[in-house]
Amino acid sequence: MLSYEELTLPERELWDAFPEGRQVDLRAGTPGDDDPTGGEGWGPERTIRAAVVAALLLGGNSGQPGAVAALRLAGALITDRLDLAGAEISHLLWLEGCWFEQDASFRGAATRTIGINGSRLPGIDATMARIDGGLELRRSVLHGRLSLTNARVAGELILSGATISDPDGWALHAGGLVMEGGVFCRGGFTVHGGIRLMGAHLPGGLFMEGARLVKPGGAALLADNTVASTLVLSQGFTALGSVRMRGAQISDQLTFEGAILSGEDVVALDCSRMEAGDLDFTPAAPPSGAVDLQGTHVAALHDSEGAWPEVVRLQGFVYGSLQREEEVRRDGVACRVAWIRREPDYAPQPYEQLANWYRQVGHDDDARRVLLAKQRHRRSTLRPAGRAWGHLLDAIVGYGYRPWLAGAWLVALTVLGTVIFSSQSPKQAQPGQGAPFSALVYTLDLLIPIGGLGQRSAWYWTGGTAQWMAYALIAAGWLLTTAVVAGVTRSLNKS
Repeated sequence: MLSYEELTLPERELWDAFPEGRQVDLRAGTPGDDDPTGGEGWGPERTIRAAVVAALLLGGNSGQPGAVAALRLAGALITDRLDLAGAEISHLLWLEGCWFEQDASFRGAATRTIGINGSRLPGIDATMARIDGGLELRRSVLHGRLSLTNARVAGELILSGATISDPDGWALHAGGLVMEGGVFCRGGFTVHGGIRLMGAHLPGGLFMEGARLVKPGGAALLADNTVASTLVLSQGFTALGSVRMRGAQISDQLTFEGAILSGEDVVALDCSRMEAGDLDFTPAAPPSGAVDLQGTHVAALHDSEGAWPEVVRLQGFVYGSLQREEEVRRDGVACRVAWIRREPDYAPQPYEQLANWYRQVGHDDDARRVLLAKQRHRRSTLRPAGRAWGHLLDAIVGYGYRPWLAGAWLVALTVLGTVIFSSQSPKQAQPGQGAPFSALVYTLDLLIPIGGLGQRSAWYWTGGTAQWMAYALIAAGWLLTTAVVAGVTRSLNKS
């Protein structure tokens, strides 16, 4: 334990101010001299040993009745390492504009609110710490890792305006972090090295408006299995690296409004198996890599036509509603089908999901258009014979989703047959018996493969155009019937 006689003048000032919680301000009063960037050159009049800070926080100078002891210090050069690992700290630590010679450790500590604002230090280790209050690092610069792995914070984590750099690792390592308040990373918050939030619990939300994360070739934000109320990655949020949220659970909103996702990996945004309330995907520009939404469930999707990259993985993506201006336009279905076609391989589920949504909002015609597009996409995966049959089904009945096409074909062939048969005279199978010849009824009798109207068996042709036309109509009748049955069956089975 340090004795009072061993303390320097600034240390004695801090020691005397601690019991009453008074701030000790060692700043010179001029911006240039007080900038922590040059704190290494500050003299003895601004120097405080880390051991003195630790001694006070551990009860080195007990408080006075009627006062709340707290360590408040500004403009100090803190030498040596502030090591409070495993400590029980019952006092506020509030530092402003300080320069740390070495990193600070609160590993496994139980402490009150910690504020280190506008300062510069090599890093902070708060692994498994229990902070009964908030942790605030506004505008501070960390030339190393901020570790909050498995930590618990009762208040808020405020990193707005801070810069954290660990390019070769995780600049913010907070896997398993449990927050009670929100996490605020606004106002120019910058990270070199990525953020790891795997399994974190953030009931107060994560707010990263305008933040910039830089980890080329790696994960700029890794938030797999994170549980949060809200994730706000918007208003200029920039990730120079991939963003991963596999299996995340977001009860309210996940928004990328105005974000820039420039991951160099094949997948720029991986939200597979995620569950969210509202997903707002309206970035400033399409991501530079693929977006993976496989197995994702959201209550509502708000997006825009120009928001998506060339590759979007949608197999298993389920949504309760869609919100886009294109939905109210005539070409809304075409835009949505084009969105689904961004899936690299044929997958029926995205088409079925979109068709179901159109049915739910009462747009049955649009649902049929989607399912027709599904069959046309599927056709491209078949062998030549299957593709040929598919083209035939498409032309005749639109795979069962356009049954009126069969009627159009029937009318056209009826007119054609009537004209040809009216210009020639057939022979009667049994002279003097049967109904008189009618070109219209005869044509219909040939087109109807089941039953009969009596004309086909009563009259025949011995050659020429009429005979070949009769054969063609019989074949067309069977083909139309088969195609209609196959198309309707396919439509009912949703295959």
